[in-house]
Amino acid sequence: MPAATAHAPLPNSSTPASGAAERPPRNAGEAGLALYVHWPFCAAKCPYCDFNSHVRESVDQVRWARALIRDLEVQADRTPRRPLASIFFGGGTPSLMAPEVVGGVIDCARSLFGLEDGAEITLEANPTSVEAERFRGYREAGVNRLSMGIQALDDESLKRLGRLHTSAEARAAFDLARATFPRISFDLIYARPGQTPDDWRRELAQALAMAADHLSLYQLTIEPGTRFAELYRRGKLQVPDDAAAAALYEITQEVTAAAGLPAYEVSNHAAPGAEGRHNLVYWRHGRYLGVGPGAHGRIDVGGALHATEAHTAPEAWLDAVERLGHGICAEATIPPAEQAEEVAIMGLRLMEGISLRRYAALAGAPMSPRRLEPLLADGLVRVAGDTLSVTGKGRPLLNAILRDLLV
Repeated sequence: MPAATAHAPLPNSSTPASGAAERPPRNAGEAGLALYVHWPFCAAKCPYCDFNSHVRESVDQVRWARALIRDLEVQADRTPRRPLASIFFGGGTPSLMAPEVVGGVIDCARSLFGLEDGAEITLEANPTSVEAERFRGYREAGVNRLSMGIQALDDESLKRLGRLHTSAEARAAFDLARATFPRISFDLIYARPGQTPDDWRRELAQALAMAADHLSLYQLTIEPGTRFAELYRRGKLQVPDDAAAAALYEITQEVTAAAGLPAYEVSNHAAPGAEGRHNLVYWRHGRYLGVGPGAHGRIDVGGALHATEAHTAPEAWLDAVERLGHGICAEATIPPAEQAEEVAIMGLRLMEGISLRRYAALAGAPMSPRRLEPLLADGLVRVAGDTLSVTGKGRPLLNAILRDLLV
């Protein structure tokens, strides 16, 4: 793959003036430096999906590989380098990437940054037979964790969700993946149209019988701009109401905990020690580079934390990289007070909670007792030493809790 050539200056990337607030020391929970790589292409657009995904008849994978590597090389020159804790190929459908493309990006990242011992390298995959044929190639390229978008375990639900695989294909692909990769996870969507508590208990039991040590279980949400949103607006899609969805959430917590895969984050469940390292970087307000269309990043530049955002449209991103050397279209310094809000918004999704000292160091003041005390009195949050966390009672009300704490 060719090395990056000269590139244009990035937007809003000037070095901050002297006297900019120094970043507080890393706390014990921060997960290190990560790399996110976005592959925006899918075989079909799912009706519930509002991610940056696009259907194209053909993709020039060699051209895209060069662009991904060029963008990564340019971004690596801007931020302090240290070994990567994780690499995550997301999408879109990364299992449509040629294994050689995946391997080229991994090799480039390794040469630029190095990898921590035990670094996690995850690729998202769909369980179609065509994509499953590539699993061995991904493993040889360096992928050591596969995250599979199964979404449901019965054919009728898969059809309603617009998935292209059957339940039998999903199980076969999962078995192949489990035999190929050291670590594996899969996703399910619940609170689906017509789903009852008994339906979900049965499906969860099947999922837990299949699972290795990690599951991602997401409540269906109706996102603006999706096909489901249009059907819902027209009264042609019925989903569980808030009370029914809350009951399904409680079942999820109860059943997974009893099976030894308790929640460590709102939607993620794992055996102790099997938590996904990459997303922990996000939730612990770590640093990460975002490469590919629509990818976001949080990187240190000149002593300040910068948020980066790439062009969303695949063709616009590709054109920018080939002309300028990078695909970033927006960049801004994040002031410490905003970082404190991010620490709370992301970190309180985790069962482990956040460091109050870290929050105060960024915010310039401790979290307001006036805001905390009613939540403590209601049993929605707890404070233990330096740690603030949301209780089991509070987790279904997380958004309201964050509003009370921060707004």
